[in-house]
Amino acid sequence: MEVMDGSEEEEEEVGGDEAMLWSIQEALERQTLQIGTSACGATAVVDVLKALGVEVTSEDADRCVRTRLRRNESPLPDYLLSRSEAGATHSQLIRGAEEASKGAVTGRFFHLYPRRLVRLVPWLACWIRKGAVPVATMNMQRAELLQGEEVPDAWHHQLIFGVAPNAVFMTNPLDVVSEGELRLRLCSESVLLIRREDVLKRLMPDCCLSSFSDPRWKSLDVEGQVKQMHLEEEEEQDGVKLTHITIPAAYSSGITLFALHQSELGQELLTAPELPLM
Repeated sequence: MEVMDGSEEEEEEVGGDEAMLWSIQEALERQTLQIGTSACGATAVVDVLKALGVEVTSEDADRCVRTRLRRNESPLPDYLLSRSEAGATHSQLIRGAEEASKGAVTGRFFHLYPRRLVRLVPWLACWIRKGAVPVATMNMQRAELLQGEEVPDAWHHQLIFGVAPNAVFMTNPLDVVSEGELRLRLCSESVLLIRREDVLKRLMPDCCLSSFSDPRWKSLDVEGQVKQMHLEEEEEQDGVKLTHITIPAAYSSGITLFALHQSELGQELLTAPELPLM
């Protein structure tokens, strides 16, 4: 639970769970929709800068963020490597916002995995009221699924334009989720699920998955997972089959808060402590 002094406790009692950068109507009018393939991070940066009074083009934001693309035509090893880093990390968002704003904007990332001792909505509300602009970096594959709904295919960055009791409002797409749902998405290991069909259609006889430099590929036994999928196909096994393999991901789940660099808030962000572990 976050630590509060007396004045902060009083503030929480009189609406501490509510704070909005934009109204829902303003968000409808001002939000930037996805600017390109895998470019949800750059899209969020455009709106972060807009909320902080800095106008940049989508092209400049994407160039500064350096969005990485999936290499869909590559053999399986290179395809999987590209999937593990496609899009952008929170570090790319921070560097991209700083570069696109010519140093006017800074950001600070707060890890939410492993699980942190924080009341998420009041914590976000406190920063939003001070003028900070939050962006969530979420593993959408951790989201609760409706019956028959497919597992999402990627992580996602979304700007948070407001919070209310048990509600978090986000752009691209315009959405409202409960605090519990957001917590699920925001508390994830750095892993990504790759669909069975995306693996098998790129699997060649001479495929080698043992040469990755990151030891996580070995600890997750990605090569063994792929062999198991291949064996299931070769032997036409009945029963439960692997629907996905799990690979390392470049992303970390959490919240990046942005502010004007030369403001008191900007300095407060940079010196704020990490959220305490559970």
